[in-house]
Order: sequence, then structure tokens, then C-alpha cells
Amino acid sequence: MSANDVLKMGGHEEKGEMAYLSNIIGAIAIADLLKSTLGPKGMDKILTRFSEGSDAKVEVTNDGATIVKALSVHNPSAKILVDIAKTQDEEVGDGTTSVCVFAGELLRQAEKLLDQKIHPQTIIDGWRKALKVAHDALLNSSVDHGQDPEAFKADLLNIARTTLSSKILTQEKELFASLAVEAILRLKGNTDLNHIQILKKAGGSMRDSYLDEGFILDKSIGVGQPKVMENCKILVANTPMDTDKIKIGGAIVKTSSIEMLSEIEKTEKEKMKKKCQKIIDHGINVFINRQLIYDYPQEFFADHGVMAIEHADFEGVERLALCLGSEIVSTFDHPELVKLGHCDRVEEIIIGEDKLLRFTGCARNEACTIVLRGASTHLLDEAERSLHDALCVLQQTVKNSRTVLGGGCSEMLMAKAVQEASKQTPGKESIAMEAFAAALKTMPAIISDNAGLDSAELVSILETEHYKGNSDAGIDIVQGEIDNVRKLGITESFRVKEQVLLSASEAAEMIIRADSIVYSAPRQRQQ
Repeated sequence: MSANDVLKMGGHEEKGEMAYLSNIIGAIAIADLLKSTLGPKGMDKILTRFSEGSDAKVEVTNDGATIVKALSVHNPSAKILVDIAKTQDEEVGDGTTSVCVFAGELLRQAEKLLDQKIHPQTIIDGWRKALKVAHDALLNSSVDHGQDPEAFKADLLNIARTTLSSKILTQEKELFASLAVEAILRLKGNTDLNHIQILKKAGGSMRDSYLDEGFILDKSIGVGQPKVMENCKILVANTPMDTDKIKIGGAIVKTSSIEMLSEIEKTEKEKMKKKCQKIIDHGINVFINRQLIYDYPQEFFADHGVMAIEHADFEGVERLALCLGSEIVSTFDHPELVKLGHCDRVEEIIIGEDKLLRFTGCARNEACTIVLRGASTHLLDEAERSLHDALCVLQQTVKNSRTVLGGGCSEMLMAKAVQEASKQTPGKESIAMEAFAAALKTMPAIISDNAGLDSAELVSILETEHYKGNSDAGIDIVQGEIDNVRKLGITESFRVKEQVLLSASEAAEMIIRADSIVYSAPRQRQQ
């Protein structure tokens, strides 16, 4: 009796060779989908999402995490790759495409080994030995300039340039690399990226983008209120300020006369006046509310010289409260318990045609805003994703200041170490180690292919250079030749490379370890 006879109607099982093929093919399909986006000359994908009753949402991106999040996959092993790409994005912010492509290449090699009747557990044992050798080689090749501020800043700039080379910002990578590094260095070792706001404003060109040393809120000041405020004491709140009028349809009020309705309105207005007075009693001169502020409270605050800002978006308020060192409050009965925010100056500025608010000299002075300009919203969305990836990688480098070389140099260095170790390993495990090395070598080959170069020749020359002892050799994609990538400044974060290596190996192990796939019957909905 097979499992199919035992399973409920609608459930079935795939096992043996069919399960291995199904798993490997599903994961390779995801890797092949992302493969063309890898490297400085990688292509973009257009993602179109249809939703009922609205126009299709279009995104143009080559960011691996954005692409996999948009995919709806059925194959179990494909889902594992999607999950690992999301984890890579959350852990280190970049390398999502690399981790999927490397896992796919490992599985492509595993398919050949399975055809040779090598057991999956033997392959896994060989891969684990290869992984340790590769990780040690990567660690030994890394350089740490954490104690030298000038050299470390140069490393950060090189890492930012390398990260942005494969993004839409590559044409202005010098500008955006310096913006990202300046923003990260302002944090003074703090790794909370909430202090760095990215503000998108359509119009102008990409080179009009700049770093503002303060927090910019996409809101304008209320009517008749001061446009500039110095030495600000700020109360950040999330409270209704719109109950001074009776809203038609909002409540059912039965009255015997118009005078009684007027009395109710008067009472509501008096309640609002008391609430406004409680807010002013906190000794503030700026009031920022998450919700709407109606005309009467606006007028009351203006009369008392308080700048009132309404309807600030929730994410903006949370980040603003963090930068000002304040709390978001909802009740105002105990002013002594409320933590107010402080900044030197609040003023209204104009970017493009929009009026915005700038907070300078915040309590947490590391806060800053990167203002992105560009021709369209699609361009700005992709630019924001690219810059966020660069900031995440720089944040990881501040935590772990080790750096390694890019341009396929690190992969070839690891592949060489694994190949040499495989020659000293007895049995079939050595074949699995050679397969691991072959998968590592395909990474620079894919980068070359995506640039329209002759990958077979370039990878062959690169391998020869490494065996000659030139361990800084890598592929210069711009010139289409092998060069010293250390001199070219093609540098990557050790943390990102390490995470790609570990995550891809674990994902590939997990996929080839499974020898059957059990599909459960869907739950029957009761009519």
C-alpha cells in the first residue's frame, strides 16, 4: 500500500527521482529568473500586478528581493528560495539575487551528481567540508580597516559604489555613494536606519538629489500660524481634534429646537477649548498631530503662538518622535509625565513645487534626510530601493568592518581553495566538493554573460591568474578584461558575502535532503 492510498481524497505524494527532479527544477527556475539581473550590467524586470477594480501596478526593478516578493509560487523548493531571499534582505539588505543564483547553481551541480548515483547525504557531507574551506578562505582574504578612520571611510565609499553599480543609480554612483556614506557616518556607530529618512520628490534629475542635515516632514503649517519657530518644544500626539462641530450623519441627536442644537455645539466647542488649553499648558510652541486638526483648534493654537501641524503620516510621526527624543501621546492630563521633543528650528521649505517642514538641530543630532529627485515615480521607487540596499550594506560594514574583493575575485579564491582541498579528500565526497567549486566559478561567468562578454575565456584567464598567485585578480566589467580589483576599488562587505555563502548552501542542502513531497488535501469549505 502506498501513501497515495492512505492520504485523503485530493492529497498525493511524489517520491524518489520524481521528488528530486521536482525540487531541483523548481529552485533552478527561480534562480534562472533572477540570473539576468546579476552584476553591474544586469537587466531589469517589469513587474505587473493586477487587482480587481483598479489599474495594474507596474514596478521596474532589478532588486532580487522585490522580484521574489512579487512572485506567487506553487513549487515547495521554489518557496524555500523565495524565503531565503527575503531572509537575506532582512539580515543584510543586499545579495538577494546572488543567494538565489548560487543556490540554483549548487542544485544544478547536485542534479549531475544524482545522475551518477551519488547519495544525497554524501553530496551534503562533501558540501559541508567545501563550505568550511570556502568560508575560511573568504575570512583569510578579508581586510579590516576598522581602526583607521580614513581607510575605513574609503572602504565604505568603495562598498557603496560597488553596491550601486548594479542598480539604477549607477550613472550617478559617485554622488549617491557619498550621500549614503555621509548619512551612515552621521550615526556615529549607531546602526538604527530609522534616523535616516529617504524623501522622494518627482521633478528635476537624479543629480539634484542631496542630503539635508535635519528631518523633513512632508506636511505644511496651518493657516495664520508662524512659519518659522526657534528653540522648539514639541508635543507629538495621536488624538482627535475634530469634535468641535457636530458632523451630519456622524451621530443622531434629537432636539426640540435649533437653540438646543446650538447649545450642544457650544458644549462641544468648550470641551475642545479645554483640550487645547491642556495641550498649551505643556509649555510647548509646536504641536504635531497624527490626526486632523479642525478650524477652531487651529485658530486657538494660532492665537497662542503655537505652530500646529496636522495629519502627519504615521511612519513619519514615529520616525520624527524618535529623532526629536519625544513620546507620542494621546492624553494630556499629566504634563509632568510627558516627554517633549526638542529641536533648534522648525521652518517651511519648498522642494520643487511642494511645501515641507524641516526640523534642524534635533535632540538626536544624527538624524538626516536624503532627498531624492527624479523624472518619474517608477524611477524614484527603484532609486529608493537601491539607496536603501546601499545603506543596509554600509550599516552591516559598520557592525563588522571586514571587507572582501568583488568582481568574481572572492568566488574564484574560494573555488581554488575548495578544489585544492578536494584533492586531499578521499571517496565520493571529493566529487561533491569539486561540484561546489564549479558552482562558485559560475558566479563570475554569469556576471560576464550579463555584460555581453565571453565568460568562458574570462573565467579561464581569471582562474589561471589565481593559480599563478595573483589573488587580487577579478573581472573589470567596464573594460571587459581581468585586472587588479583592489586597485579598481571593487570592494564588498564581508558580511554580505558570508551570508550569501551560508544561506545558499543551507537552502541547497535542505532541498536535496528531501526525498518525497506530500501534497495535503485542501480543506473542504462548508457550503
